[in-house]
Amino acid sequence: MNKYELAVVVSAKIEDDERTATIEKVKGYIERFGGTITNVDEWGKKRLAYDVQKMKEAYYYFIQFDSASTAPAEIESNIRIMENVIRFLCVRQDEA
Repeated sequence: MNKYELAVVVSAKIEDDERTATIEKVKGYIERFGGTITNVDEWGKKRLAYDVQKMKEAYYYFIQFDSASTAPAEIESNIRIMENVIRFLCVRQDEA
């Protein structure tokens, strides 16, 4: 099992319950592909470095999870088609 961190940037134009449902769906993808979520860090609404889809702000979430090496590709392919997620990045954490 490898340790991964998934950064998800969610649109600020949606309601709170819809944003929560989006993050729950992302968590569901992680668990469906054999991942175990260890931590979810919500940073809240932050200003973007540059406009993305005419938005200046978005909500940031960081999800740490353990999974096999094949899971991140599967998770990313599902997150890529979610319309409320404007950016995402999954990286493997070093064993320190």
